[in-house]
Order: sequence, then C-alpha cells, then structure tokens
Amino acid sequence: MFGWKKQPAIRTLIGEGTVVDGEIRFTDGLRIDGEVNGNVLATGGERSLLVIGEKALIAGHVRAGHVIVNGRVRGPMESDELLELQPKARIEGHVRYRALEMHQGAQVAGELRPLVEGSHAATVPGPLDDEEKPALKLASSRF
Repeated sequence: MFGWKKQPAIRTLIGEGTVVDGEIRFTDGLRIDGEVNGNVLATGGERSLLVIGEKALIAGHVRAGHVIVNGRVRGPMESDELLELQPKARIEGHVRYRALEMHQGAQVAGELRPLVEGSHAATVPGPLDDEEKPALKLASSRF
C-alpha cells in the first residue's frame, strides 16, 4: 500500500567505542555507531539497510540498498535504493544513489551521481561516458 517497502530488521550493531579493522559484509540491517576501518558491503542488495550513526566513522567503501547517514564516511558510497543524508552527515568521496534525500547541514566532498538505469552500483564513478548520459527528452516543439 502507498508503495512503501518494509524495512529489513537491524540484526547487527557496532556500538560506540568499538573499532573494527577489516571488511564487513552483512545482510538485512546493520547499525554502526563505532568506527570501521575497511569496507562495509551489503550482500542482500536492495533489501539491505545500513544506518551510520552520528558518532560513527567509516574509512572504506560503503554499499547497501538503503543507507541512512548521520556520521562520517571517508570513501566511496553507493546506495542501490535510497540514500538519506541526515544533518550531521559528512562524506569524503564519490556518492552514487538511486534516490537521494539530503537534509540541510549534510556535507559531501565528492561527486553526487544518480545511478543510471542498467548501470552497476558496485563501480566507483569515473568520468561520465556517452553511454551513461541520461537520455534527453524534449518538450513538444509545436511553438
């Protein structure tokens, strides 16, 4: 009803004061309030949820279906479904997303690029190739 999808349950928590060195792969939901030095990658595709809390710091590649950021990320970020940048979000790196919600105060030091239909979310954005450019649709030229 109304096009809303049920959020996956957050099954894993990396609490404040915890430091993880290495890559994290997860399914369903993950909340990070601590520090991660390594990639954080969802294996569930669009059906995954990653919440990056206000005091969290991630230094690495981040990829999940639905990503909510209110902390810091140093590295490329990809969201296959929805990216929500809360007021205290600080991102240093290129960002790719299907849909974006950015609150006043959020900061991104890098490129913001929407995922183009048919592109693969697991690639870090580079120069915009001709094949990646969205098609231009012109309004009626009756005038």
